[in-house]
Amino acid sequence: MDRIRLGLKGFGEVPRHLYRMCIEDERIEVVAISDLGSPEILSYLVGAETKGKQIARVEGNFLVSKNGKARFIGGGEPGKIPWDMFDVDIVVDGTWRYRSREDMQKHLDAGAKRVMLTSVPTDIIDRTVIAGINDHTLLATDQLVSAGSATTNAGALMLKILSESFGVEYAMLTTVHSYTSDQPLRDRAGSDFRRSRSAAENIIPVDTIAPNWIEFIMPELEGKIAGTALNVPVPNGSLLDLTSILKNKTSKEDVHAAMREAAKKYPHLIQVQDDPIVSTDVVDNSHSVVYDSKATLLSPGRMVKTLTWYHSAFAMAARIKELILAYDEADKKGGVK
Repeated sequence: MDRIRLGLKGFGEVPRHLYRMCIEDERIEVVAISDLGSPEILSYLVGAETKGKQIARVEGNFLVSKNGKARFIGGGEPGKIPWDMFDVDIVVDGTWRYRSREDMQKHLDAGAKRVMLTSVPTDIIDRTVIAGINDHTLLATDQLVSAGSATTNAGALMLKILSESFGVEYAMLTTVHSYTSDQPLRDRAGSDFRRSRSAAENIIPVDTIAPNWIEFIMPELEGKIAGTALNVPVPNGSLLDLTSILKNKTSKEDVHAAMREAAKKYPHLIQVQDDPIVSTDVVDNSHSVVYDSKATLLSPGRMVKTLTWYHSAFAMAARIKELILAYDEADKKGGVK
């Protein structure tokens, strides 16, 4: 069996989760990792995330696991990494820095056959794929692709369910997000006023482009979605607070029933949780949506408020791995997935 040869650009949280998932799948082999960090420290971080379990070890310039050997190569800008030397099928760029079509193209020019982002792009690329929404449209000819963001995945799925079940006139979303690696632990001057404040001490309002991408992927919702984000001082476990004005009156029970039906249709994407959970309860949960049935609120009219949880990095790693396999299937068929 020909294995998918994967290159990782950046070895941050999402790519490390992806690496661990690929170790357990014989269909994918990580063959190259490009990062500025030392191999010893990068290997140490993989072990730390598995509570010290030794799943990979450094041998010279290689990260070795039961799945194979991944060569460590230096960091640097796209175009300067020789992916052709490793016969890489897909490069997953998890840096969050190189998200433009122009930067992604440079990976292709350096020998990659396809480039996949772990976040939303900054401009239009061949395809942004949201599992459960438009993953049936992907083509073997797509070269520059994105699996969206965790917030985009959660928001799009929730709005699809509510729209198909009850109709949605307008919606406002707030993602309550765990702090990110680009935030300072202490107050420090940065490029943005609020993002210059300590991530460990503050609830920090930030912008989100998730509504724009939801409207792009789901044009039937164009002009109906707005949103914001709050980064909060927790390391993992995020929450989507979605308030929707429905076209038809409903009940909490009807909303619960719609979510349970969706979870049956997409068991790998949607989970209904009836327990009174908190953020740490979704750590290492791969679902894009963990629907909190106890938190749903309904106004006397047509306004419904839902809370859904997700582990941003872990869920995104799962979506990316699924997308890698979906494109491999499309390649073999030479057309639509």
